Amino acid sequence: MGSIALDTLEGPYGRVADELGGSAVYFALAASLVGPVAMVAPVGEDAVERVRGIFADRSVDLSGVDVLAAPTYRWSALDVGGRNRDLGSRDSIYDAWTPRPPPEFRGWAFAGSMRPDRQLEALRALAGAELLAADAMLSYTLAQPSALAGILETAGWFFCNQAELAAVGGQDPQDFRRRHGLQGLVLKAGAQGVTVYSEGDVVHAEALPARVVDTTGAGDALAGAFLARWQATSDLNESLRWGVASAALAIEDVGVRSLARATAQSLSRRAGSPGAR
Repeated sequence: MGSIALDTLEGPYGRVADELGGSAVYFALAASLVGPVAMVAPVGEDAVERVRGIFADRSVDLSGVDVLAAPTYRWSALDVGGRNRDLGSRDSIYDAWTPRPPPEFRGWAFAGSMRPDRQLEALRALAGAELLAADAMLSYTLAQPSALAGILETAGWFFCNQAELAAVGGQDPQDFRRRHGLQGLVLKAGAQGVTVYSEGDVVHAEALPARVVDTTGAGDALAGAFLARWQATSDLNESLRWGVASAALAIEDVGVRSLARATAQSLSRRAGSPGAR
């Protein structure tokens, strides 16, 4: 569950507009390389055919995608030194959308970055999920801190980077996890890899070598493959390696282009590299 976006991205690769993206798209593309996934998100009539097209050959259930008479969410970013600087968004589509997960859903669920009031609403609707995870987005974290407090209270697992952690008052990750009653905290650090903090355990996976073009969506790609693999195997260490492999694939082209070309075999090969400890 998350956003479907038309992104304007600018970096060393040039400038692209109306590039298909969004947390739900990146997550679903990555997770579907591991197994079937259902997507819940709003989209405008201006982008729905592109969404259907990109998932045409993937095991992604699009029945939860709501097509609305509103402009698709738009987001703009500028690549500065390999990191995206958020230039703002147009998110009026959320005014017309109410998250509607499958009734009495009891599986694993991820609420990717979206407007925090809708993200919190989505998490509350998914309260019966076996595993319930949420992701942060710095600009929304700063804009709606009260909603974020509810998100932390409702989610069992929380994904963020160091800037997002600091924005919500976190310094020591394990202390932050305990203070908010989280089962797990996934701290993303880009080229420095990713670390999972859970009760009595800390697991780190180094980032894998990649030809970095565009880092947009890397965190959602990591979450998608990591959670899908973990649900399938119950092996957290191996699954984290699949997550960083998915992120490495995602950043090798602009937007979702690399993930859209990827196959289960290419992800498996990339995940075979050493890196988790």
